[in-house]
Amino acid sequence: MRYLSTLFLLVVLILWSSCRNDFESGPSTGNLQFSNDTLFLDTVFTNIGSSTYSFKVYNRTDDDFTIPTIALERGENSNYRLNVDGIPGKSFEDVQVLAKDSIFVFVETTTDITSQTTDTEFLYTDRILFDTGGNQQDVDLVTLIKDAIFLFPSRDAMTGEIETLLLGLDNENNEIRIEGFFLEDEQLNFTNEKPYIIYGYAAVPGGKTLTIDAGARIHFHADSGLIVANEGTLVINGDVSTDPELLENEVIFESDRLEPGFSDIPGQWGTIWLTAGSTGHSINHATIKNATVGILMDSNDGGPDPTLTISNTQIYNSSNVGLLARTGNILGENVVINNAGQVSLNCSLGGTYNFNHCTFTNYSSIGSGFRELPTVLIDNNLRVSETEVVVADLVEANFTNCIIYGNQQLELIFSRVDGTAFNYNFKNSLIRFEDTGNQFADNALYDFTNVALFENIVLNGEPDFKDPFKNMLNIGENSAANGGASTPTSGTDILGNLRNTTAPDIGAYESAAFEENN
Repeated sequence: MRYLSTLFLLVVLILWSSCRNDFESGPSTGNLQFSNDTLFLDTVFTNIGSSTYSFKVYNRTDDDFTIPTIALERGENSNYRLNVDGIPGKSFEDVQVLAKDSIFVFVETTTDITSQTTDTEFLYTDRILFDTGGNQQDVDLVTLIKDAIFLFPSRDAMTGEIETLLLGLDNENNEIRIEGFFLEDEQLNFTNEKPYIIYGYAAVPGGKTLTIDAGARIHFHADSGLIVANEGTLVINGDVSTDPELLENEVIFESDRLEPGFSDIPGQWGTIWLTAGSTGHSINHATIKNATVGILMDSNDGGPDPTLTISNTQIYNSSNVGLLARTGNILGENVVINNAGQVSLNCSLGGTYNFNHCTFTNYSSIGSGFRELPTVLIDNNLRVSETEVVVADLVEANFTNCIIYGNQQLELIFSRVDGTAFNYNFKNSLIRFEDTGNQFADNALYDFTNVALFENIVLNGEPDFKDPFKNMLNIGENSAANGGASTPTSGTDILGNLRNTTAPDIGAYESAAFEENN
């Protein structure tokens, strides 16, 4: 009897369960809740897909219900794309949301601005409509679309092969090539009318000059960059900006990812490569950010004048090196380099360098967060194989009124191989070199009492930066760099502020009181 009773109860439960439909639920009645009422898809360029954004739709009630319809207001003509709880489309019916549960809605867009307007910017909007009639609710979608000039290598229509640039030959005489193209004559003036988007490496031909106007914006896709060929020239004519946020006259080099999450990520593109034999480069008021190497300079043009004159320029968030020069000839003033995965400034394989009122720092947390190399590395040698080291004269490396600092104890290192010249001089500069273990106590290269090498040095003073981790290298009123620069002096700092003629400050910035809550 006990067995029969148990069997009867089991049969009843099975029959009851088979009659119950777990997916039966009534329609929603305008009682949805959303994690966002408006979804802002950050600025994108025309015809380039956005990142994927998402929000949640909540059922806060105690009952399961079904959303009768979910659809874009513009319908199938919308430039937005949806994925509702794992299903792609632009309209959906009978979407169930369980009691006290939620679903995800993912949104993307790709928009051709030329089909919408003749303006260079366009605010594209749509709405996601949930249900109809009196129960209808919505989430607004907003995206700023920018027009741009796209530069990219050609593709062979028959073979599909992408145009490449020949860089040279390897040890086995095989060609070394990268995806890229030479700029045509009509492309050798970048203006500020529209941003430029570069795919692959854009090359300045020999004997030609690429001129970039004030306010121009140059964006690089991944593994892209700019190359200046033998006898080619790069001239960047940026100017001081009145708005420190907009930087309206600055020439800015960065990646083509405009979303805020990518604003400070290193290594998003390659480099600005000044190849051996290129000549007469001038860079003024430029910001170069998030590259692998900000500027790579191979050799010099052999003349007495600087091959590169760089002023009022910032290089930030390079995954490897900010400015890497091999046997370079550089004149720099009001240059700021910060946050590089390896070295901010590497004067490598000798060369000629003169820097005045520059700020070289490194507070990088790229990779493991620990750097083995200093902020500034100066050497006269380069290892090209396990058995071969190439050396060259360090004709001069003069640092005047400069800050060399960072979040490590030793931020200036020399690497010298005997047999070639190794000339350097530091004057009126603030340097962090805390040799707590006396590792360099008997090394004449680091004899900070030798006035022939180090004159009027502020050793290990606190620079009082505004926020070096956010690339704010302004110095405050309590900086050890204040009033320590050489005189007489004239001119302006990197922001266009007049320098104090009687007691100028060390570094690229004249000191100022920091505003609160900044």
